[in-house]
Amino acid sequence: MTYNFDPERWYENQYALLEARRRSGELDVEGFEKAVAALEEKHGEMLRRLDGTYQIPQK
Repeated sequence: MTYNFDPERWYENQYALLEARRRSGELDVEGFEKAVAALEEKHGEMLRRLDGTYQIPQK
């Protein structure tokens, strides 16, 4: 991970890819929900690994 990694932007990009796969029929509803759950878990893991030098912007 680089010092300028933005976990929120990464999540948004990955979620958009999953939505595109759902719209194209590559993922059904159940597959989409499972993929989103896995994505959220990975996102949480990334946030926990940040060493505190990166400040997550408040929305």
